[in-house]
Amino acid sequence: MKKYILSALVVSSATLFTACNDMLDTDPRVTELTAATFPGKPGDVEALNAATYSIMNTLGGGDNSNILNNPYYWWSLMSDDCYGSGGLQDNVAKSLHHFTTASGNQYEADFILLYGGISRANNQIETIDNVNWDGGKDNAQRKQLLGEGYFMRGFYTLLLTQLYGDVPLITSTTITADMQKQVSAQTVIYPQILSDFVSAKNLMKAERANGSGHADKYTAESFIARAWMFWAGFYQGVRELAKENDSENTTVTLVAQEGCPEGSKLTKTDVVNALKDVVANGGYKLCEDFRSLWQYSNSLLWDEAHDGKGHAYEYIADMKRSNCFDQPGMGNGNTEEIFQIQFMNASKWAIGGTYNNPRMYSNYLSCFWGLRNGASNDNGKRDKTYPFNQGWGQGTPSVNIWADWSDADLRKKASLINLNDKKEVASYTYEKDDCEESGVAVKKYADVNLDACAADNDSWWSKAPGYTSSSLDNKQQGDHFEDYYLMRYSDVLLMLTELTGDPQYMHEVQRRAGVAETPYTLENIQNERRWEFALEGLRFNDMRRWSGCDGHSETSYAAKALQAQAGKSITVRGKSGSIMAHMTCSWTKRYAATKGFLPKPQSQINLMNGDLVQNEGWDDKTPANEWTYKVLY
Repeated sequence: MKKYILSALVVSSATLFTACNDMLDTDPRVTELTAATFPGKPGDVEALNAATYSIMNTLGGGDNSNILNNPYYWWSLMSDDCYGSGGLQDNVAKSLHHFTTASGNQYEADFILLYGGISRANNQIETIDNVNWDGGKDNAQRKQLLGEGYFMRGFYTLLLTQLYGDVPLITSTTITADMQKQVSAQTVIYPQILSDFVSAKNLMKAERANGSGHADKYTAESFIARAWMFWAGFYQGVRELAKENDSENTTVTLVAQEGCPEGSKLTKTDVVNALKDVVANGGYKLCEDFRSLWQYSNSLLWDEAHDGKGHAYEYIADMKRSNCFDQPGMGNGNTEEIFQIQFMNASKWAIGGTYNNPRMYSNYLSCFWGLRNGASNDNGKRDKTYPFNQGWGQGTPSVNIWADWSDADLRKKASLINLNDKKEVASYTYEKDDCEESGVAVKKYADVNLDACAADNDSWWSKAPGYTSSSLDNKQQGDHFEDYYLMRYSDVLLMLTELTGDPQYMHEVQRRAGVAETPYTLENIQNERRWEFALEGLRFNDMRRWSGCDGHSETSYAAKALQAQAGKSITVRGKSGSIMAHMTCSWTKRYAATKGFLPKPQSQINLMNGDLVQNEGWDDKTPANEWTYKVLY
């Protein structure tokens, strides 16, 4: 198990960069070192690479404008499997879930951060040959670092366009007038994203990164599939990929660049072969026990379940100790982890700084999804919530995900906490300002306490080997070091079944979950993805690609699934019997209007003088009372 390792971050490298571009405020060029002198040696390129990766931590850790900046967390809130919830004042989380906004710049943070990551990747790509590489362009270190630069540019651009739709495509640190104009995601941006991933695949070594936090060839091959499947489903209208053959409709003409020769094309067959390479040569395998992926299965808690003293968390008592989260091959750096955000014990309390938010080293999702239990003087008491810690309670699982999910699937209780089960939580009471509570909480990424800890709001990490000191005065808010999964091997397997119709790959995932093996159908793969990746942020974009952007969104898979939340019984302000209803109109209407895109920040639109256009559903063609935040509770 790796402990407290940040994804490739050299902290001092970030201080080399300054923000001076008027439009995006993300220019990575140095202030004292010049392009003529930096990078001058391989170690300098590694520092640039570290700075490129570090944007992931700013997205995945820390707190800005009262909301976590992790796009996958945003997509969880926007899906049918998660409510906004939290307290009365937590309007950003509820805004996301209801497809509304309380201000014109509410969702600006990721717009700026992702362009920052793109600019850093561009700088890395452009300046790599400032170094006199021994052996020239065939130098393995050069090709690996260049491939990582291309991969990270593609990764950040993919997140950017899935969040905001048609945006400027920035492929250089010198931003031309044409580059400032918004372009089509369907015809311009996705071909560039896929070209970047193909370049990365062809340049990087055919060796696993082995949990280092870096991308490798197999990471690139996995993301080729994720990006192509979204493009083919959402933009090209292919609802069932297994029935689609190679055709002009699903063939992408790629952009010529190093690692991606002139005239290259990407077909469905290429995508399938890339995933099969991951399976055949990547060396990945599913953890034997699904619970091994999550920190509540750590061996310290397991020991307390067997020592006959104090509390005992019965849910993990039947696990093999060798499968516990902190054992070799499990948890952080496990055998199915293909790409992830990593964290380390270096957070600070202060909030602020676009790129150097001092909470970036902590997986703050654990705090956002923590339990909002009881009166303030009762919060986090271990005799009430053991082994789970308190937190903000933003992102309550929906009534529907619990009701729709079979109890026979071990992933249900491995992913969700039933607050009415005394074996899970001894005595759960709601805060007086709770909103949209379903009686269920998130177990994945949930912060964990121990009897062995010094305080009620301590974290189990303080007792883990290698821990040195608290990163914050309040450990409950700062000691969170569980990797955030961006790509797991189970995703590769399920994508292969969805693309080929061959159920053997899906069966591996089902056997691990202890459920019956089913034949391939689109409905079966849709359900399997929902359960396997519950609350991991993949569901929303899966729903979108199964729905498309062809103008029939009100009857689409996504619109119907989202609208199915209406009318469910929820708890509000500690009282049960309230009914879940949309904030302004209906989820059907808001999804049809927006097709799942967020509004572009108004401040950026103003700076662009007409070159950046507001998305449908957020503009003056849609009644403002449909997309403006409304106090419900």
